[in-house]
Amino acid sequence: MKTRTLLTAALLLSISALGSTAFAAGDGDKEPIKIGTFLSVTGPASFLGDPELKTLEHWVDLINEDGGVLGRPLELVHYDTSGNAGKARTFVKRLISSDQVDVIVGGSTTGTTMAAVPLVERSQVALISLAGGIPIIDPVKKWVFKTPHTDLMAARKILKDMKSRGFTKIGLISGSGGFGQSGRTQTLKAAPEFGIDIVADETYNNSDTDMTAQLTNIANKQGIDAVLNFGFGQGPAIVTRNYKQLGLDLPFYESHGVASKKYIELADDAAEGVRLPAGAILVAEQLPDDDPQKSVALAYEKEYEKTFNEPISQFGGHAYDGLMIAVNAIKKAGSTDHAAVRDAIESTTGFVGVGGVFNMSADDHLGLDLSAFRMLEIHDGGWTLIEK
Repeated sequence: MKTRTLLTAALLLSISALGSTAFAAGDGDKEPIKIGTFLSVTGPASFLGDPELKTLEHWVDLINEDGGVLGRPLELVHYDTSGNAGKARTFVKRLISSDQVDVIVGGSTTGTTMAAVPLVERSQVALISLAGGIPIIDPVKKWVFKTPHTDLMAARKILKDMKSRGFTKIGLISGSGGFGQSGRTQTLKAAPEFGIDIVADETYNNSDTDMTAQLTNIANKQGIDAVLNFGFGQGPAIVTRNYKQLGLDLPFYESHGVASKKYIELADDAAEGVRLPAGAILVAEQLPDDDPQKSVALAYEKEYEKTFNEPISQFGGHAYDGLMIAVNAIKKAGSTDHAAVRDAIESTTGFVGVGGVFNMSADDHLGLDLSAFRMLEIHDGGWTLIEK
């Protein structure tokens, strides 16, 4: 269902000079700046889309009460794809042709984003994706950007940690969806760089409810030091529970696709000791005081949890970064001209977000390096920072 929101409340966090006068009753004739979005709010990827939509709606609200952008209110135009690539194509076409949005922030998954890429490239409307797959921005596509850390970055962060622990042989299990497939590909590609051999390589369907057969195949391989699962949704939680049920005592890693309390809830005590790379937002309180992300991440956490009475996730943080980069680009462009906004997004430098410090360029439509990832371990139902 389509929802339009023309929202008003108070702006917090690190956005300056967006305007200091809230809209008065007589300002309704000002043409809104339209931010389009297509998110997986329902369906198997709802743990991504739900906090993303809540973040976009609330921070559009905050920006409007603080005066909007260029003296105009923001209007959020949203469609729920339920994680379906076909719906994503339909809705993005509608956002561009019928709703005539000025910029798009979404979708939630690699599959839905990639379905939209040809449309935004042809229509020349900038898209800032909230999905993790590296194919979104590699090779570079002129009108497409993203805020989440890539699956290649996650693979390299995990492999680097494995190498530091002396691991040389690992088992890999991954989901069959776009995110899992891409993560598997990037892990296989990066492993030789760290002197690590992948001696078992198993996959599962996103609809599977038991992965003990695949994990048993991995366990039967000799000399394995650790196991990595690459996936998102309920699959990783099932893999984690099955891992414990089989009594496997090898170190177990997950990707950034599980960087949400929902994963810990679903996996329950089986998640104890699991390691994963994630953004600073999940451990903001544990960051050193001189970390530039600490104040931004803490402010986002405080506002989100106060408003929605639920824990933050990394995924809502990606939406925050995407919206702020888009807003700052519109300000810098001084208009909603599509080409000018695109150019301004591409020239984003030194933007401190909850996902990292973004420095984009013509050759890099993400603008984050490996330092944007923190290695975490799950203990007592929470996140523990093990590498600053």
